[in-house]
Amino acid sequence: MPKAYWIARVDVRDPERYKDYVSTAKPAFERFGANFLARGGQFVELEGKARGRNVVIEFPSVQAAVDCYNSLEYQAAAKIRQECADAEMVVVESV
Repeated sequence: MPKAYWIARVDVRDPERYKDYVSTAKPAFERFGANFLARGGQFVELEGKARGRNVVIEFPSVQAAVDCYNSLEYQAAAKIRQECADAEMVVVESV
């Protein structure tokens, strides 16, 4: 079964509140086997409009990635994130 990746592009409007999102999301990430490959850090904008924060999270499968997002634990965190940041998120299956 191929691995899958959450790819998130985020503009954080309230960095202090965003810390609450991170701590609230942690149990969901642990439960579904998330492995952070990129979390913020330096980036180079090549095409299109970049956001301030880019995150890549590896999961054991597409199903695990989607189940993590839909979990009660993550949805509680997502509500916080949506209050303090703007984001686009996709799940991509590995090759």
